[in-house]
Amino acid sequence: MSSTASAEIASAVMSVPAAAPAEAAAHYAARLAFEADVSDVHADLLAGVPGVVVVDTRSEAGWNQGRIPGSLHIPTARIAELAPQLIDPARTVVTYCWGPGCNGATRAALAFARLGYQVKEMLGGFEYWVREGFAYDSATGTERRPVDDLTAPRSGISCAC
Repeated sequence: MSSTASAEIASAVMSVPAAAPAEAAAHYAARLAFEADVSDVHADLLAGVPGVVVVDTRSEAGWNQGRIPGSLHIPTARIAELAPQLIDPARTVVTYCWGPGCNGATRAALAFARLGYQVKEMLGGFEYWVREGFAYDSATGTERRPVDDLTAPRSGISCAC
């Protein structure tokens, strides 16, 4: 193919040029300051890392259906009322809701930030916690589903991203 022909091919990816490397580094570092993934949250909980508290922001029905072991239940509408009573402001709060199609964890993170807490949102929410094969508590006890191999290695080990 000649260079003239290749120049005529429009790129959907490059229709907006990529950011300069320094700008990209700042952007991605900022995202990581606001977000954590389920594997990292699981690893911290498993290791007993101090200073992290995981908060389920869903309704009572969602909490009863399933929740991350060790998490606190504070529905988003009650964060301003309950957080100061339940969570040391020196701890980092990790919020979660149903999953990536729900912005409840984002709303909850905003509520915690407005109260002065350091906060991160757990990407993927409860859905990806379950899909990655991690144990969860429900009204009937501890449960675990098989790993969804579209979200994590079948072996159940960390993806080591």
